[in-house]
Amino acid sequence: MGRARTSAHDRGFTLIEIIITITLTAVVVVAILNAVSSTVSASATSRSAAQVETALVNAADRVNRAPKRCDYTMFVEAAVKIEGWPASSASVTHQYYIPGLDAKSTGSWAVGPPATSGCPGPAPADLLVQRVTISLTSPDGKVRRSIQVVKSDV
Repeated sequence: MGRARTSAHDRGFTLIEIIITITLTAVVVVAILNAVSSTVSASATSRSAAQVETALVNAADRVNRAPKRCDYTMFVEAAVKIEGWPASSASVTHQYYIPGLDAKSTGSWAVGPPATSGCPGPAPADLLVQRVTISLTSPDGKVRRSIQVVKSDV
């Protein structure tokens, strides 16, 4: 009789109990790996956004401190290269304000020249108000930000 009790308590687990345990463990592990993967991806995107915004502020500061000119592309590209990014990750749009004919008429914005051409109609000294739009894209292409800098002698 003593032996029968020992063997009844010592019978172990059934195959179904082991399969259920492994399945439940796998479900928990998959959920944890999904959460970790999402966190790593969000962290990388956040880090990339912070780098883009830092480079954007640097570029805007460089454009703001630059002497008045028709093309500010080199200042923006310098800010991007400091981050170790290619110059192609930055784009710059130059506009200048053309005042109306008299005090009652509204002026307009004219798009500035591409980097390869000279100044538009007026000389840099005549460009009283300029609007420079700077757009940066992270090297992985996931984050894109823009800012406008207005330069004015008025």
